[in-house]
Amino acid sequence: MALQEALVKGRFEGQGQLMRKDGSIFWARVVILPIYDQTGKLRGFSKVLHDITKQKQADEKLAAQAQDLARQAVELVRSQQALERQSRMLQSVLDSIADGLVAADEQGRFIIWNPAAQKILGLGAANLGSQGWSEHYGLFLDDTVTPFPAEQLPLARAIRGETSTAQMFVRNPELEEGAWIEVNGGPLKDKDGGVRGGVVAFRDITHKRNSEREIHQLNSELEHRVAERTAQLEEANQELESFTYSVAHDLRAPLRHIAGFSGILLEEFGPALNAEGGRYVQRIHEGTQKMGQLLDELLALARVGRRALNLQVTALTSMVKEVISMLQPEIEGRHVEWKIADLPSVECDPTLTKQVFQNLISNALKYSRPRSPAVIEIGQMNVNGDSVIFVRDNGVGFSMKYADKLFGVFQRLHSSEEFEGTGVGLATVHRIIKKHKGRLWAEAELDSGATFYFTLGGPQPAAAHKETMKVGV
Repeated sequence: MALQEALVKGRFEGQGQLMRKDGSIFWARVVILPIYDQTGKLRGFSKVLHDITKQKQADEKLAAQAQDLARQAVELVRSQQALERQSRMLQSVLDSIADGLVAADEQGRFIIWNPAAQKILGLGAANLGSQGWSEHYGLFLDDTVTPFPAEQLPLARAIRGETSTAQMFVRNPELEEGAWIEVNGGPLKDKDGGVRGGVVAFRDITHKRNSEREIHQLNSELEHRVAERTAQLEEANQELESFTYSVAHDLRAPLRHIAGFSGILLEEFGPALNAEGGRYVQRIHEGTQKMGQLLDELLALARVGRRALNLQVTALTSMVKEVISMLQPEIEGRHVEWKIADLPSVECDPTLTKQVFQNLISNALKYSRPRSPAVIEIGQMNVNGDSVIFVRDNGVGFSMKYADKLFGVFQRLHSSEEFEGTGVGLATVHRIIKKHKGRLWAEAELDSGATFYFTLGGPQPAAAHKETMKVGV
């Protein structure tokens, strides 16, 4: 075929791989020419081989480089397109966010300044150093007069590699009324962690600041009004206590006269009176005695309010035994089973605390009178670090739906025909416990006894209160 082409075209030229005698392969360019004699008769062919292995290798290398460059060019175009898409997305984000966003390079030249930043500050990016930012944009400290120190601006600190937060007041020709802004700044870093600038995000907090100022003013006014009202209530309470004390004290003298004369009348002239008259005088005498007892308890209640606490570390177990000894006349002829635990020593007013035990134990004895044996338990429990004292009995108890009336003055849950009393004792206990900043509560069930709990410290947490109530039942 090569010879035929040489005859037809006068020349054949081609290239390909050939093998040398030693078996090695090389690239060669072949040129075949026909040879004619003088008469024009074909006498043969000439064949010339040129070794082009190096040229071929160079061409292949060049082609590979060209192909690689073409691939890189395609990737570059794709990268440019992706970068353009990302740039458009970033610009869209910057344009849409409500917070101002500003970034600067290491020299303080602004590289990002979104529309919100211009809206909040009133001005756009300016080509000036960080030392001029406070003056140009009108940035002030909280007093709204002192320019914000240039070196303390969050963006300046961010360029130095610091993270910071600040509030500042902005006032310039574009923001005549001014605005409050909150600024958060941080450094811009490259992949190796080197600082390459800073960025700040800020938002308008003018409304928030105004609201906080109004709330502060309202709180101040409210505190002032509460202080005034508290002072008025304290004054009214003091006047009421003084009035109660004075009335009770002044009534005792004429009441003693009535009780004395009614007693004399019964003793000396009782036989001369008819049955109905004697009954009337007897009722007068009993009424004056009850009135005297009531006045004594009202005076005791008033004294509690007027008395200053005399706090001492007191052993409660000894106090309880002393109270029981004092109440011995009420125990005579009864079967009473006592359960007295080891009580702690606490800081309290011994006189007032003794009055608490006296009232609670006396009530326990009174309302367990129908029981034989009467079981009275006095103990303590630790709840979340608080010492809770309780007095429990197995008496007649009461319905818990009336428990809210338990500690009010003159409030009784049983009639005077059933159990004697004035309705002042538990009110006195409540006032003493309150004076010690403690808590007093009760748990009971009708005809199944009652338990009274109290603390002599601060208010008991709700969770602890719930737990002790379960124990009391």
